[in-house]
Formats: sequence, structure tokens, C-alpha cells
Amino acid sequence: MSAHNDACVRAGQYPTIEPEKGFDEHVLACVLSCALKEVEDGEATATESTGLSLAELREVLPRSLSATAMATFALEDVSEPEPGMEEELLRGLLLAHARPGDPASARFAKIVARRAMRDDHLWQDLGLLNRAELNRLLAIHFPMLAAGNTQNMKWKKYFYRKLCEAEGFSLCTAPNCRECSGFDSCFGPEDGECEERVTMIQGPLFVTSP
Repeated sequence: MSAHNDACVRAGQYPTIEPEKGFDEHVLACVLSCALKEVEDGEATATESTGLSLAELREVLPRSLSATAMATFALEDVSEPEPGMEEELLRGLLLAHARPGDPASARFAKIVARRAMRDDHLWQDLGLLNRAELNRLLAIHFPMLAAGNTQNMKWKKYFYRKLCEAEGFSLCTAPNCRECSGFDSCFGPEDGECEERVTMIQGPLFVTSP
């Protein structure tokens, strides 16, 4: 469990997983627990933390958090989220692979794209218990995209690789992953160590594919 998740547990904010609750509700509770801490610490508003609109937050909050926790979000004082360019690209990738006609999948596309802008492993950014829960979430709501990660690449690395491929770029000059000096960075275990976030906007990250 990450240090952030552990802090949520100590603060009594981390959700209890009840068998009768659906997995989606569990993930939402995890995300909202992390968002609640950010709001309380003055780091972000509810929309900034989740990437959801006010209408979407008002829909999911009552079934995910207590009335006391809901009041902490102070929704009357927040504005609609404005994604940056990088987040918009990732959101578009996720939406393109979301289950058709499923509002939950569209909602998770926004959440995952926003939380991926944080600096930890993606499962930690979402407040989940482990990578396996993230694997399950992505397999449910973005099945074709998730199925393409056949080598178990770290999810942020995988997403950005897909974005680069769509634009005709490559993240690496190595002929294949096994020959890349940064192999462990892309494929190593995702535990409590922070993952350096790939940035699409700044730095010489991409080389044109041959």
C-alpha cells in the first residue's frame, strides 16, 4: 500500500470494501477519498482533483461518501475542470476505447486522465490498493486498450506509447524493448516507488519513427 493510501487509512478516509458493493463504486470511493485529502490540504478543488464536472460529482458523491465528507468538497465554490493539452490527449485516447454508451466508462476516462497527471504509479494516483485493481478497472471499461498491453508495461508508459504511435512517434530509439537501457523503467514492478511521469509537452521525449 502506498504512503498516500496509508495516510488515508490513518485519517479514517479510506473506504471499506464491502462485498455487496460493485467494483466501480469501490474505485470511485478510492478516488474520492484521495480527492478529499487534496481538498482538505488546499491542494485542489473537487473538480481539479477528479477531472469530473460539477454535475458528475453531484451524481457520484451521494453514493460514495458520507454527508460529512460530501460537505468538505464545497461544490458551490468550485468551477468546471479545464484539462491541459496532455490530459486532453490522454482523455481522448481513453474515450476512444471506452465501452460504447456506458456513462461509467466515460466518467472513468476523465478520472484516469486527470489522476495520471500526478507523479506516482497510476494505481496509487487513483488511491487503489494495488496494480491488480487498476488492471481490472481498465479491462472492464477500456477492454481493447487494456488488451493491447500484452507485455504488462507500466500503464502510464503504455498510454503514452499508444499516443505516440497514433502521431507517428516513438518513445525510444531502441529496436525493441528488451534492448532498451530503460527497460526497468517501463516494465519493472510497480510497488511503493514513485514512477517518473512521462511528459508529452516538455523535453526531447520523442523521435520520429523510421
